[in-house]
Amino acid sequence: MRLVFCGSAAGTRSAQARAYYAGPGNLFWEVLHRIGLTKRKFVPREYPLLINCRIGLTDMVKKRVGNDGDLAPADFQPTLFRAKIQHYRPLAVGFNGKRAAREFYGRPVQYGLQAEGIDSTAVFVLPSTSGAARGFWDEAHWVGLVEWLKKIEGS
Repeated sequence: MRLVFCGSAAGTRSAQARAYYAGPGNLFWEVLHRIGLTKRKFVPREYPLLINCRIGLTDMVKKRVGNDGDLAPADFQPTLFRAKIQHYRPLAVGFNGKRAAREFYGRPVQYGLQAEGIDSTAVFVLPSTSGAARGFWDEAHWVGLVEWLKKIEGS
C-alpha cells in the first residue's frame, strides 16, 4: 500500500450512499485526480477501485456517523487506527482534516508532514476536502504530499 487517507467519520450522505466522500461539495475525488494520484476522476461508489492505485481509505470513528462537531473524543479509536497502519505499512497516511489527526496524536496539529510518523509510515495532516471546511482549503498541502511520494518513490 502506498497511501492511506483517514477521515474522522462517515458523514450522513456518505453513510447513506455507503461510499466514502459522497457528500455534496466534497472535493476529495476531484482533488485526487487533479493532483495526480488517480488517472481519472473517480466517483464515490467506485472507492473500492482505489486499491488498484495502492490507496486505502478509512476513518477514525467507526460506530458513529456525522460531521466533526457531532463527534465526541471518546468516539475516536486511535489505537485501532495505529494497529491498522502498523499492519499494512503504507508509505504515508494523509489525515483528511485536522480533527482525526488531533484525536490520534492527542494534541493540536498543523497542516503538512508531521515530525512523528507511525513506525516507518510518514503522516501528513491535510485540509479537509469537505464542503463544510471550505474556508480552510489549501490544495498546496495535498500537492506537497504528492511531491513527497514522488521523491520517496524516485519518480
